[in-house]
Amino acid sequence: MSSFNNRVTALFGIDYPIIQAGMVWTSGWRLASAVSNSGALGIIGAGSMYPDVFREHVRKCKAATSRSFGVNLPLLYPNIDQLVAILIEEGVKIVFTSAGNPKTWTGFLKQKGITVVHVVSSSRFALKAEEAGCDAVVAEGFEAGGHNGREETTSMVLIPAVASAVKVPVIAAGGIATGRQMMAAMVLGAEGVQVGTRFVASIEASNHEAFKELVIHTGEGDTQLCMKKLVPVRLIKNKFFSKIRAAEQRGANEEELRQILGRARAKKGMFEGDLEEGELEIGQVSALVKEILPAGEIVRFLWREFEDAVEAPFLKK
Repeated sequence: MSSFNNRVTALFGIDYPIIQAGMVWTSGWRLASAVSNSGALGIIGAGSMYPDVFREHVRKCKAATSRSFGVNLPLLYPNIDQLVAILIEEGVKIVFTSAGNPKTWTGFLKQKGITVVHVVSSSRFALKAEEAGCDAVVAEGFEAGGHNGREETTSMVLIPAVASAVKVPVIAAGGIATGRQMMAAMVLGAEGVQVGTRFVASIEASNHEAFKELVIHTGEGDTQLCMKKLVPVRLIKNKFFSKIRAAEQRGANEEELRQILGRARAKKGMFEGDLEEGELEIGQVSALVKEILPAGEIVRFLWREFEDAVEAPFLKK
């Protein structure tokens, strides 16, 4: 496969403008290194890791790949200062921040020579990220899994809005699992794509095999955004989702929702495989994911289909 040159590939030192999302309970060192070794950018998801576990994943990723990789750092993480200290000590050069104010850590990370990208759900937040000094932004549409924006703006609208608002490179996310969707995002103004759900159903993903199997059997309408009073998250519909949804419909306050959510609910579902009582975060595009594949094969499929779509976008069915 031929490589590709634009601002995103140059920023990260990669062959293809494809970024694997740093998802909790999914994006460990095995997945990140496999994606990086394929020429895309692998990301370790630090949001579900204690500091000592995070350090172990960073070190194992460095040993498993000589290519660029990054870390996703949720800014709401309770001990974020410990994670920042570790990634600096271990020489991590790329950090994707999310779920918080980019001004909090961007300046400090940039002073350490780290490339910083922030995930946004609106052009207003994209401008704030650019003003904070971020090198690029991820425009994540309403279709995405996991934590989402309250605005519910879809990728088809969000990508061109953000691309028009900022001068830094825009990476599209939300509803992208194929090369054709990647091409559509690039036509709308993105210079790269961040892919999450498609990599959940990969051999190297650290989430439970039962969750992977459920994902590839998920259809249209099987996911829904909920918990907007806490942190908006898109979930596969199951018993836990039904409890949360019923509480929301009767007007439950934040405290009641927190009690229903409890502790380690995402771990229970995604990592331990409790498909009824667990929190199962996934994107709408799961309806198009039908098999579990090696991460490198996923990257190759995305890029081949992208190239085919560019050559004959209106001729192939």
